Amino acid sequence: MRKDRISTMGSVAACAAVCAFTLMGAVPAFAADAHTTSKFEGAKANSGTATHGRQGNQDTLTWSEDFKIPDTPAPHWQVVDSKGNVYLLNRLKIKGGLLGGEKENRTITIPPYVHDVAKVQIWCAWAEALLGEASFPKPIAMAGFENGMRAEGGMKHDSMKHDGMAMGR
Repeated sequence: MRKDRISTMGSVAACAAVCAFTLMGAVPAFAADAHTTSKFEGAKANSGTATHGRQGNQDTLTWSEDFKIPDTPAPHWQVVDSKGNVYLLNRLKIKGGLLGGEKENRTITIPPYVHDVAKVQIWCAWAEALLGEASFPKPIAMAGFENGMRAEGGMKHDSMKHDGMAMGR
């Protein structure tokens, strides 16, 4: 009976070691898909960072817990690619919160026509002013454009014209 108990304890310890090794191996794979910008700096946006993530074939941006939404009429997410093209994206706050209030667009999906992201900006669409920006250490290739391929159903980057939302610098 004592021999069985020792054998069982050994099996449990071996299983725990294998599980820990497997989990440790999975963490770097997940972390490899996450990229974080420098701190936002600008006239109104001076806190927090943005993190790029990937869910399947969709790229996302999420602001950090310490990010403060600027107190301006229409702050939006905006990204800049490695060629200097600027893409105006979602508002930071949208209607539809509790009791008719606003809710936050904390995480957004990057549209398939964006080739890569070098900078994340907070843009006031009402005043047409840059409120702050943060940069990635190097441009992040979007899922549909890795290895020079474009996403199915997406528009080719070079001919991208989307309702005046892309602006060259």
